[in-house]
Amino acid sequence: MTGVPTQTEPAPVFGDLVRVPWSDIEDATGSAAAIPFLLAAIASGDPAAADTALDRLRHRICQYGFVVGQATAVTVPFLWDLAQRPQVTCRARILRLLKNIADARQWETTAAAYPKLRRHHNDYVEWESAARRAVRDQSGAIPRLLAERNAELVQATRELASALAR
Repeated sequence: MTGVPTQTEPAPVFGDLVRVPWSDIEDATGSAAAIPFLLAAIASGDPAAADTALDRLRHRICQYGFVVGQATAVTVPFLWDLAQRPQVTCRARILRLLKNIADARQWETTAAAYPKLRRHHNDYVEWESAARRAVRDQSGAIPRLLAERNAELVQATRELASALAR
């Protein structure tokens, strides 16, 4: 899958959204084509629009708070970017979503009990692993976020850092 930076590549900027073939990627609802619009709403600075968009995005890329899919890894770098923007009104919630993604082990655990899952036409286990790697690959932002004055943001950052340390 394209669009997921490696540790040696720079973190994407929000403008890189157009470089991702969203309509060729699936999220929990089907086509991931709506994800750029949800990310734009999160970035809008409108608290109500951002909260609604983040709820919808969470459902699409980390359903139930622990089930990730194909679109998750490619979306993660944009979430990291948004979490670092002071004008974004739901930064702590974004960090909690990143923590949920970092903790995701649903498919890996299921595949350990049912190895046939690895032969399924969709590679759920790899999508989950790629999503966790994507969160780790952008974790260089943690020190900057820990230096913020917003107590809720700092707490969410600590929780994410703790999850990544496991």
